[in-house]
Formats: sequence, C-alpha cells, structure tokens
Amino acid sequence: MKITALVENETKCELKAKHGLSIYIETQNHKILFDVGPDNTLFQNAKTRGIDLTAVDTVIISHGHMDHGGALNRFLQINSTAKIYIQKRAFEPHYSKLLFLKVSIGLNDKLENHPQVILIDGDYQIDNELSLFTVNHTHKCYSNVNDVLYTKNAQDNFLHEQNLIIQENQTSLVMGCGHAGIVNIMEKAERYHPKLCVGGYHLFNPLTKKTVSVELLNNIAKELKKYPQTQFYTCHCTGADAFHFLSQQMPNLFYLSCGEAVEV
Repeated sequence: MKITALVENETKCELKAKHGLSIYIETQNHKILFDVGPDNTLFQNAKTRGIDLTAVDTVIISHGHMDHGGALNRFLQINSTAKIYIQKRAFEPHYSKLLFLKVSIGLNDKLENHPQVILIDGDYQIDNELSLFTVNHTHKCYSNVNDVLYTKNAQDNFLHEQNLIIQENQTSLVMGCGHAGIVNIMEKAERYHPKLCVGGYHLFNPLTKKTVSVELLNNIAKELKKYPQTQFYTCHCTGADAFHFLSQQMPNLFYLSCGEAVEV
C-alpha cells in the first residue's frame, strides 16, 4: 500500500501547497482518494505526479468542510465510476465563526443526490479491506480550536466526520482533521490495532494563528505514547508548532507534507 499527500498545507517539492487535504492511496484492491481538497490543486498535483484520477474507484470525504470536499464537483466531472462515501450529515450547513461573523465552510449540497454519492450514517463496512467509523465521544483531549465551528443552530458535534480503516498486511487508519480528537479516534480504532495512522489533529486555528495550550499537547502526547508500535504521520490542521512539540516527545510521529508518500 502506498499513501501520497496530493493536497496539503506545506510542500517541499514541485507540488503546489494549499490549505486543505487530499490523500491518494493505492491498495491491493483499490485506488482511493481520501478527501479532495478545496479547489483545482488536486488535479494539478495529480497531473504533475502522473496519477490518473479517472482510475480512482473509491472516494472518502472525511467531513463536511470545503477544504476537504470543495473539489468534489470537479472530480465528478472527470470520473463517472468512483463511489463517493460521505456521512449524511456532511451536507448540512457548516460554519466557522470569527467574532460575530459566521462564514459558510460547507460542501455543495447540490451533490447530495448525485448518483455516485453514497450517504451513510455512522460506522460502515465497504468491503473486506475498507471500513469507516465515526466517534461519538469527544471528551478526551478535546481541542478548543473546534469551538469556532458550527452547524446551522449549534456548535458542531462532528457526527459528520468519518475515519477510514484499511486492512491489508498492516492495518492503517486515515483521518481528515481529527475533530473528534486523535486520542478518542485512536481509542475507537484500537480494536483494529492500526500500525499506521495518517491525518490532521486540528490543533491550530488558521484564522487566529493560535495553537492549543501546552497542557493539551502534553496530554495528547501522554495518551499517544500508549501506541509505541504505531507510526503516526500528521499533516494539514495540526500546525507546525504543535507538530514540533509532539514530535519531541514521540519519536514515532512524523509530518506528511504535499508530495510525500508512505509505503506499507
């Protein structure tokens, strides 16, 4: 299995960086896009790397925010066969609040009824290799960066967020922003015993440029040290400061920037 970041906030190569996420995954049985980023960056970077997006058979949209699913309409214009798995709540309105201003950050709800879109509600097994799960309990090491995120009438509870389990020779966990909390997500995924975990931790607010407290970072590191056999690759919304802090305590934590790949 090979996991490549095609859209990510940072780049050290010829690919274009963009605030958002899209991860291309080749397994024994599938060619997968986990999220599609916000705009045309995915298509430009895929072309540069010679990755044929028309051959993708499975798309997972991790949650209902445009930096992860904004390019879905464009993808559907070039690929008429892939199945798109999205939690049904992901198409509800989503907002980011700055002072008294609420800005829409949701998906294009016109795509909800697209024939390639499969709406799911909670945990879901796609096949013997791929399964999705949600996290209802967010009490451990919850990031206050989430406090600015809303649904139509309340603060977001992130029931529209899903995570991907890939079961091959080594089980891998792929997540988007980890709004439910990396600690809570890992606890639910523990029954799969993932040896690889890729995704963002949502510890940095891109609008205020603030990182969560040192106390929270210490607590996260303490909890993740329970998984010394797991290789953690973080990205996107974790933030540089949070990554450097955590990586000093966790020798098994790495950063996956745009264009970089992990092979399992």
